[in-house]
Amino acid sequence: MAELTYIEAINSALREELARDRGVYVIGEDVALGGPFGATKGLAAEFGERRVVNTPISEGAIMGLATGAAAMGLRPVIEVMFVDFITLAMDQLVNHAAKLHYMSGGQLGIPLTVRVQQGAAGNGGAQHSQSLEAWFIHVPGLKVVMPSNPADAKGLLTAAIRDDSPVICIEHRALYWTRGEVPDGEHTIPIGRAALRRPGKDVTLVATSRMVEVALEVAGTLANEGIEVEVIDPRSLLPLDLDTITASLRKTGRLVIAHEAVEGAGFGAELLAQVQEAAFDYLDAPIARVGAPFAPVPASPVLEQAFVPGAERLAGAVRKVVLGA
Repeated sequence: MAELTYIEAINSALREELARDRGVYVIGEDVALGGPFGATKGLAAEFGERRVVNTPISEGAIMGLATGAAAMGLRPVIEVMFVDFITLAMDQLVNHAAKLHYMSGGQLGIPLTVRVQQGAAGNGGAQHSQSLEAWFIHVPGLKVVMPSNPADAKGLLTAAIRDDSPVICIEHRALYWTRGEVPDGEHTIPIGRAALRRPGKDVTLVATSRMVEVALEVAGTLANEGIEVEVIDPRSLLPLDLDTITASLRKTGRLVIAHEAVEGAGFGAELLAQVQEAAFDYLDAPIARVGAPFAPVPASPVLEQAFVPGAERLAGAVRKVVLGA
C-alpha cells in the first residue's frame, strides 16, 4: 500500500478512471490548472484539455452541461469548488439529473459524479464553510457519499464514477492534507456499505466525514474511563447501511450521532428517526445528536473553533448517554 494524502487519493482515482474509460471527463472551474486544492493537478497535461475542461464561472451551466452529457452516455465528473456554490446548480441537479432516469421510464442513465468540498476550516466564513449533506439526502434519485480518509476517498470516488446514477461525493477540506494508506492499483468501495472503525460494547457512535477522527479520539479517551465506544462510519448517507448500525445497536443499546452540519433537520435527525422505527426495542437510553449550533458559520478563528463540534462536547454526550449524567 502507498501512503497518500486525501487529495492525492482523489487525484489517483481521477487519473485511473480517465485512463480506463474514454467516456470519463472532468469539468469545472480551473480544473485544467489543478483546481483550487490540487485535486486535478497534472490531469490536463496527461489527458488533454478536451477531457479536463475549464469552464466559465457558472455552476448552473456546468451542472446542465454535465447532466446532458451523462444522459448521452458520457461519465462527467464535475468539481464544485465550495458546496455553498451548488445553490446555483440545484435546479439542474435536483429537477433534471436526479429525475431523468425515473421520468424516462428507466431508459436514461445519468452517470454523473459531483465532487464538492465543504466544512468549516480555514475561517472561510458563512458563505464558504457550510455542511449541506442533508439537502442532498432529501432528493430521490441521488446517491451521497462522504469519505473520511484517503482510502475511502479513492474507493468511493471510483465507485461513483462507475455508477449509473448521479452521485454526490462530499469531501471535507480539512481532510485534504491528512495521510493514510491507500491500496495499490484499482480500489473501489461499494456505495451503501458502512465501516466499523472501532469495536465496543457500551455505546454506538455514528460519525461522518471529519467527525470520524474526533469520534476515534473520544473513543480512546473514554476507554481509559471504562467506556467502550463502537465507532461506525456510514461512508454513504444515501443509500444508508442501516443494518450495520442497528446490528451495533443491538449489542450496545445506546446511540450517539455526530456530524459537523447544524443539528436542525440534519442527517442525525433522519438517522435518529430511522433507528426509532427499525430498532426501538434495542434502545436502553435516548439517542443523542451532536452537531453545530443553528447559526451561520462564523469567520472569526475563535468563533469557528467554538462552532465546530469538538472532542470535549462529543465525549460529554457519550458519557451522558452511557452514565445518565
